[in-house]
This record gives sequence, structure tokens and C-alpha cells, in this order.
Amino acid sequence: MPKEPARPDPDKLLAQLKAEEQAQTRGHLKVFLGYAAGVGKTYAMLEAAHQRKAEGLDVVVGYVETHKRVETEALVSGLEVIPRRQITYHNVQLTEMDIDAILKRKPRLVLVDELAHTNAPGSRHAKRYADVEELLEAGIDVYTTLNIQHIESLNDVVAQITGMKVRETIPDSVIDQVNDIELIDLPPDELIKRLNDGKVYVPDQAHRAIEKFFRKGNLTALRELSMRRAAESVDDQMRAYMRTSAIPGPWPASERLLVCISPDALGERLIRTARRLADELKAEWFAVYVETPDQARLSQEERDQVARSLLLAEELGARTVTLPGESVVASVLAYAHRHNVTKIMAGKPKTSRWIELLRSSMVDRLIRMSGTIDVYVISSEGGPQARKMAEGWRPHRPLGRYLMGLLLVAAATGLSALIDPYISPTNLVVIYLLAVVVAAVYLGRGPSILTSVLGVGAFDYFFVPPHLTLAYANGEYLLTFIGLLAVGLVISQLTVQVREQAEAVQRREVETVELYELGRDLTVAADLEAVALAAISHIGQTFGREVAVFLPVKNNLNVYATSPGLNISENDQAVADWVFEHGQVAGRGTDTLTEASMRYQPLKTTRGVVGVLGVKPLDPARNLTRDQLRTLDAFANQIGLAVERASLAEQAHQAEVLEITDKLQNALLNSISHDLRTPLVSITGALSSLADNQIVLDEAARRSLIETAGEEADRLNRLVGNLLDMTRLESGAMRIRKETSDIQDVIGSALEELGGRIGKRTINIDIPEELPLVQLDFVLIERVLVNVIDNALKYSPADQPIDIKAHAAGAFLEVEVADRGTGIPPEDLNRIFDKFYRVQRPDNVSGTGLGLSISKGIVQAQGGFIGAENRAGGGTIISISLPLQ
Repeated sequence: MPKEPARPDPDKLLAQLKAEEQAQTRGHLKVFLGYAAGVGKTYAMLEAAHQRKAEGLDVVVGYVETHKRVETEALVSGLEVIPRRQITYHNVQLTEMDIDAILKRKPRLVLVDELAHTNAPGSRHAKRYADVEELLEAGIDVYTTLNIQHIESLNDVVAQITGMKVRETIPDSVIDQVNDIELIDLPPDELIKRLNDGKVYVPDQAHRAIEKFFRKGNLTALRELSMRRAAESVDDQMRAYMRTSAIPGPWPASERLLVCISPDALGERLIRTARRLADELKAEWFAVYVETPDQARLSQEERDQVARSLLLAEELGARTVTLPGESVVASVLAYAHRHNVTKIMAGKPKTSRWIELLRSSMVDRLIRMSGTIDVYVISSEGGPQARKMAEGWRPHRPLGRYLMGLLLVAAATGLSALIDPYISPTNLVVIYLLAVVVAAVYLGRGPSILTSVLGVGAFDYFFVPPHLTLAYANGEYLLTFIGLLAVGLVISQLTVQVREQAEAVQRREVETVELYELGRDLTVAADLEAVALAAISHIGQTFGREVAVFLPVKNNLNVYATSPGLNISENDQAVADWVFEHGQVAGRGTDTLTEASMRYQPLKTTRGVVGVLGVKPLDPARNLTRDQLRTLDAFANQIGLAVERASLAEQAHQAEVLEITDKLQNALLNSISHDLRTPLVSITGALSSLADNQIVLDEAARRSLIETAGEEADRLNRLVGNLLDMTRLESGAMRIRKETSDIQDVIGSALEELGGRIGKRTINIDIPEELPLVQLDFVLIERVLVNVIDNALKYSPADQPIDIKAHAAGAFLEVEVADRGTGIPPEDLNRIFDKFYRVQRPDNVSGTGLGLSISKGIVQAQGGFIGAENRAGGGTIISISLPLQ
């Protein structure tokens, strides 16, 4: 049977499609790669730019260094040049590429020379490759130039070839994202001739360059490196195409590489070598540091070296891991087996051969116990002497601890002298062992070993016959000496290990407790304000720093909460805006916007960036350690999730409110349609009867129909008026026009407007003659009284009177409208003034539930208040209080 054609892997094809979708919005990066200055990278880039311009592409020059070469300047003159940004540093004017001007100009293609360049202090990014990354994210294509010696993973190889350490490097991850690499090649002899002709450097500089860097052997080796790197890029593109097109090929089995990090300078060489090997094998790689109890005795310099090595590994694309453990070898192999690592890379030990005979090195044990895992051993190549990973003996340095050990031996000797007459000399060994235990617990390994050795000598010198000499008469004491020394050393070692393990566990426990307490407080935080306050409190206590929380409000990032006394400047806000937009860490201690006073951490979730966390040290000289940065990252992740949860809860609440509002609106429409339809039906019926010539009506019937139509028209007018009043109140359009008025006139006008609604109902009015005048809006207060009296008429029996009283109550004029109805249930007294709220009654009186709500809004707008209470003997009292002044 013919073999079916291979089909693409669905998962890989989907990942490829996603990558291509992202690439459509991201700019295209092309690197013109050379092996040394002077091979023609900038010239080739400018020529390619002119070709693209001739094709109709919008091309600008962001930054090109011509080095005053006439032919290069001639190519630049034909292109639009974005003016450079001026930066003053120590009274010196420096120029850098103006990213903001390029982003505002938004060309299709921008030329950026010298990708590995370090920007002047005060620039947004510390390195130019970060500027290029921002341009690419904005969808702008970039042409740039680079020399092979500036690639980080090749840094030590270049130093070995040329004898010179290159300081300006770029992470390999930048090269991994390059779309195209064009190799600009020139034979070494021609390059040296260009140097001699002064076409690369001025004559004096050219002569020094040829002597130190531009030797033919160096150039040949660098040329080979650049060709290999370009070939690797082409090979990667070919493999990607073959996989996505399902072209069969000899695909290698998946490899995984692990590199062991140690607290010395060899770690950086190991990492670069591991990166190159991982590239060759197309393997995923890990950088692992084992944190043993002995780490407590590492110097600050060694801790910083570990942090630098792990940071370098991250920049070069490794997954960095810090493992707690008692043994480096056991921890590394356990991790390797769990993650299917096929190769382990470690540094060659520099310990003496005699020491290795007594105690095998970590590398020897790693090779012996690795099983099927390959182990690569890398030498230091004459660099700084490599040290073992933090495992094994490391003496304590402080002299005071050794003096304390000496005092312990003296104390043990004095105590032994006191009790020597009463017990056998061999029993005195216990006292010296006790001194060893005390030294191990409180002084450390070195002093405890010294205490053990001195204890044996003191015991022999003072208590073993012959006394006051190191000689001994009985050979059995030799076994006692050996036993005392051996037991003392074992006790010292075990006690110190237990103490150091306890310290390591305590450090881990502190970090775990901090994360737990933050998570607990964030879990119970009900809203964004509580989340922000919890974040500020915990970060301030844990790191001793001031904190600012920035959250988006209507698509604008604003300061939501800060530590007490922390002021946020315009620059701080600008940096926070940049971090929120780009989702990258920036500010103090980073490579982006390094001049900022705070470190800005994006709060990321699966939905994107939900806010920004700003952290400012109380002491500018104190920087966060790597462990603290790791903890801060964990804090930021938890805070981001809490912010997202609180935001979603708020959105859910708003959705619930909208749903309730919709229901209320539907209920309102139903109620209003019924209340509006009832008077309209009555009016229409009355007018139809009056207009129908076939219906014979006497004068009394006609008058009755006309009065009915008039009453229903007044009722309809009140309903429409209430709706309009509520609309004005909610929109803030209602204007209060106060004038000096007599409350008796207002009450009389309200009763006159109600007219027929009162009918034969008895209205009792009690208004003192000496009642003062009051400042009020006559029309609006009349509307309030109409609504209140109308309610009293509707909800009380027709044979019961309505009582209206007015009197002065301190600084207020109080008007009471009382009826003899069924009253209001106590639980509803505080709700009857809510919009659309109506007390459920068996009599089913019609209404919209707006009258009392509108009355409350009008009274409050005039500086007064309104309330309700049940009347003694049955009924309701509505009290309206208005300020006299």
C-alpha cells in the first residue's frame, strides 16, 4: 500500500497559527549581522532602505551612526530623519533615538543602528534593543545592525578568542525573535585594508585596533561565529516550515538540559555554554540552584553572584529554579528525573586532589549517581577560581565566635576541676561533650570543631595522668581521646546541620506566612478599596516600602490608593501608564525608565493587565534582593487576581442592579400604562358620549360627564407632572426658587388644586396666627402637599377627617398631615419614600409609587426633611419640616 502523506500535528499547527496571528500585529525585525565593525552593515542597511522606499514604503531613519563616512552620509541624506532626543548628563549633551517621536510619526519601516547600544542615563530604556522591542510592539518594522560579539551567549567565547571582554551585550531571546538575518561578510584581509586606509577608524585608533582586536586570527574566528549563527537562523526557519507543512524529516528526539548554578563566577560561563548547547540540540533547558542549609554562611557577594547567574539564565531563555535541599546532588537528580532531563551540565571542581581523596567532589558523585543522564563538565578556562556549590564544610569567619569556643573549653575545664575529686576522669568527658553541643548550637560549625579539639587536649593535659602534660600513662586513654574527638565532631556536624535546616525552614516559613496572610486578607476583601489597602499594608510591612496602587477607571489609569504621605508626581503617573500599556516591569532596579523613584509591577491576570503596583523604598540605598523580588512577584500575582475578582464582583453587582432596574422599569411601565389608561378611558368615554348625537342626555347627565372628564384630566395631569418631576430630580435639572411665603397660603392652594378629590371629606386645619413666614419654593411645596394630602385621601375611609397642622419647631416650620387609615407596617416606614415602592394593601389602591419619593427629593432640595410615623389610635402622620431661615 502506498504510504499516506504525513499530516501536520494539530497542536503544533494551532500554535503556529496563533504565532502568525500575533505576527500580523507585530512589526518585522531584520538584523544586518557582521563579525566586526567596518564590514558594511550600516551601508547595506541603508541600501536596503532605499530599495524599500523605491517600492513605495514609508521609511524613516530613527538612529544611524555614519562615523562621518562620506558614502554613508550620502545614503542617509536621501531619507527622512527623525530628530534625536537631547539628554543632559553631568552637564554633557548626549543624543539618543526619540522613541515617542517615531511612535507619533508611525512609519512603516524605521532604521535603528547599533542594536546593542547602551542608552544614556535618563532614557526610557537602559538598552536600545528594548527601544526596538517597543517599536515592534507598535507594529513598526525595524532594520538594525549587530556585531556577533554582542550576543550574550557568545560573550565568553569572544573573550577567549580576542582576550577582550565585551560589555554591551543583548539577550539571545532578542535574536530568537528576529524575522530575518542578513549576513554582511567581508574577507578579513579586505577589512584590515579598510582599517589601514582609515575607512573604519582614524589612523591612530586603527593602529591600536589592528594590534589588539583586528588581528587576522581573531577576525577569522569571529567570521566563523557569525556564519554559524546566521546558518542556525536559516536552519530554524527551514525546520519551522517543514513542521507546519508536514514535510517528513529526520527530527531529533526531544532533549532537556539542566545546568547547575554555583555561587561563583563560573556560573555565568556555564549558563552561556548551556545556552549554546541547547541551541544546537534544540532543547529546553533549566538553570537550577540548590539552596542548602549552608547558604546561611554565604557572603553577600556570593548571594549577589547567584542572583546575577539566575538573572542571566532568564535573559538567555532558561527556566530558572531554586530548590531547597540538604544535598546538591540528590536535589539536582531528583529534579532531573521529575522533568525528564537528559543532560546535566556542571562546573569542573578546583579542589585539591588530596581533599578529593578524603571527600569526593560534587561532580564525581553526580556522575556516579546520574544513571542514564549524560553529565557535561565545564572547566573555568583560567577564570576566577571556581568554588563548590553550597555543600560541605565552610568555616565561620568571625574571630569572636572562636574566642567564645575557647571560653567554653575553659569553663568546662574549671567545672571538671571542681568535681574531679569525686568521679572517675573518664566521666569528665561528658562535660566537654556538653561544651561541644553548646558551641554547635550557638556558635556554628567552625567554633564547635575547635571546641572539640581543644576539649580533647584540655582533658588530656589536666585530668589524665601524668597531669600537666600531653603524655598519658595508660594506653586505654587513647581510645577515650579518639572517642571524645569523634563523638565531638559528629555531634558538632549534626547539631549545626539541624540548626541550619531550622533556619532555612524558618526563612521559608516566614515567606509562606507572608503569602498566606496576604492571601487571607485578599480573600475576605469585598471590594477594590479593601484589596488596595491590604496590598499596601502587607507590602509595606514585608519589604519596608511605600506603595501606590494604580487602577483603570474608564480606560484611564489613576492612582487608587497610596501609603500615607506618598505623593505621586506626573513622572510617576507617566511611568505607571507605560507599564499598564506594555505589561512590563519598569522603574527602579530594572532596565526600563531606570531614573524613576519607584519600581512598577504590572498586575497581570489571564484577562491582561488589571492595574499597576508601585513600590518605593524608604531608604534609597536599599535594593530588593532576588528572594524579595520573587516574593514581590508572588504578591503582585495574588493582588492582580484579587483586583480581577473584585472588579468582576463589582461588574456582577452592576449587572444585578441593571437587571433590577429593568424589572422596576417594566413594573413602572405597567403601572404607568394602567394609571394613564384609566383617566384616558374615562375622558374618552365621557367625550364620546357627549359627542354622540344618538344619545339623548339631560342637563344633569351632561354636567356629570363634563365633571368626570375634568377630574380625570386633573388626575392625568398630576401623573404626568410626577413623572416630569422625578426626571428633573434625577437629572439635577430641578431649580429651587425660594420666596418669602405664608404656609397657610400654600396649604390653601394645595387644597384648592385637589378640588373635587376632597369631595365631602372633612379637612381640619390648625395654623397659629403668629406663625412666622418661611423661605420656600411656593409651587414645589404646593406639589409636595398635594401628593401627601392625596395619599391621605386615598388610604383612609371616606367618613374620616384629614387633620393638617403647622407649627414652629426650633429652626424649622413643621407641617403635619394626619389621617385615620390603616397605618403603615413598621417594617415599611423607612421605605415608603423609595422610588416605585408601594405598601401591599388588600384594598389595592392604584398608584405609581412616585408621589412620596418626589416629595422627599423636593423637601431635601430646600434644606428640609420629611418623615412618616403611625398615629396613635390608627392612621398615619406625614411630617414635613422646612427651615425658617
